[in-house]
Amino acid sequence: MEKYNVSEYINILKDKGLLNKTVKCEEILNREVEYVSYNSKDIYPNTLFICKGASFKKEYLLDAIKEGVVIYVSEVDYDVDIPCIIVNDIKIALSLVSNLYFNNPSSKLNVIGITGTKGKSTTSYFVKYILDEYKKAMMKKDTGIISSIYTYDGITNKKSLLTTPESYDLQKIFYTCIENKIEDVVMEVSSQALKYGRVHDVNFDISVFLNISEDHIGPIEHPNFEDYFNSKLKIFSKSNIACVNLDCDYSDKIYEIAKRDAKEVITFSTVNSNADVYGYNIHKEGFKTVFTVKTKYFEREMVLVVPGLFNVENALAAIAVAVCMNIPEKYIYLGLSIAKSEGRMEIYHSNDEKIVGIVDYAHNKLSFEKIFDTTKKEYPDRKIIAIFGCTGNKAQIRRKDLGEEAGKNADKIYLTADDPAYESVEQISNEIAKYLSKYNKNYTIIEDRSIAIKEAVEFVKASKDKYIILMLGKGNEKTQKVGNSLVPYKSDMINILECIDEYEKECIKK
Repeated sequence: MEKYNVSEYINILKDKGLLNKTVKCEEILNREVEYVSYNSKDIYPNTLFICKGASFKKEYLLDAIKEGVVIYVSEVDYDVDIPCIIVNDIKIALSLVSNLYFNNPSSKLNVIGITGTKGKSTTSYFVKYILDEYKKAMMKKDTGIISSIYTYDGITNKKSLLTTPESYDLQKIFYTCIENKIEDVVMEVSSQALKYGRVHDVNFDISVFLNISEDHIGPIEHPNFEDYFNSKLKIFSKSNIACVNLDCDYSDKIYEIAKRDAKEVITFSTVNSNADVYGYNIHKEGFKTVFTVKTKYFEREMVLVVPGLFNVENALAAIAVAVCMNIPEKYIYLGLSIAKSEGRMEIYHSNDEKIVGIVDYAHNKLSFEKIFDTTKKEYPDRKIIAIFGCTGNKAQIRRKDLGEEAGKNADKIYLTADDPAYESVEQISNEIAKYLSKYNKNYTIIEDRSIAIKEAVEFVKASKDKYIILMLGKGNEKTQKVGNSLVPYKSDMINILECIDEYEKECIKK
């Protein structure tokens, strides 16, 4: 990897209007920077260190200096005995410095960025499955992915901590992808990443705007919907080709901004037959979803193995990306016919279908609307049990939104834990209950999520009616965030499978 000296890091910050001043830098301007880090526990000799974060403390810098930091970048002069570069925006500075250190890796990749309130992960994996089928046929490396579920860089497939990683980590992933011969990377792009500069130095060859609804509103995220929406729209100014869903709310404005800021716009829809990628004749065949897609290059039937009629929109988005990349239609079909996204609309059922459960990450108003709507359409003969909670210490509006949507649509509700953080599960559940009880008083608060799932299954086993159990919010996650710790959790998938296994054994005994 090419190395840069201190003066080159200073110059890039100065050129972008971020440099306030330098302190004691004259003697090391020509010194080569061997390593860049923003983690005081990840330091090597000749490291340039970035002091980032609202909770950053001087002691972190002092610890880093002992390990080999020779210069630091900060918004604050900590008055220590090494040179420093003072900037006016440390988040953007981190992105610029990281991009230079890793030699602008995204410019050497085909980067596909996907944003929206709902469907980012599913669409990302749909795209990956399509591209992987094509790459396999071409005898090339499979596709990198950066999602809220896993991150794959060509060697490792790691559980993700953020929807979109911090800018340094993102550039490092891109660099590793290049080292591992990856050509294409598909990634989820969060509103926070767009607002706070995590993707400041990433240009998207193709971007996708799936949808928008009120979410992530709160003191530590977005102050209002306008800020959230405008943050999402920033993706277009970083895009060569933008794929836009004509069926979503505010589609006129989204399309207008895309036309203004991106170099080219491709549309997809299940309603507007004039869209560049149009899906129609959508129906169920067993547990599969079947639809016909029409583009200017081909018209053919497609099959999805994941349930949820709303996933056709995500599939159309993936098809739009594939069309932009000139992927032959047979690989689009093959990819979608096996595509799945772990923890998204995963269905589990007993042999006699007495117990049917769906595990999904649905955790905001739009995703709740979609999953209740599709469940009613796909399982009209079944009543609905919803098991969910809300995260603690953020996105307070979800408690109202999810409570109201569940109250209107579910027949029975279990309120339970979903990453309560520093709040009590009981407190969060009682707040949700205030809103759902306007529509439905058939709810129970069970703080332990595993117990809530078992109780729901026992209720279904004893009932004469047919039910479907929706386990919402946690997907395939195997931890609960309690306080600042991640506490082990079986996962909704394991819980429902254990319940089904126990039921099957009971049936054999009978």
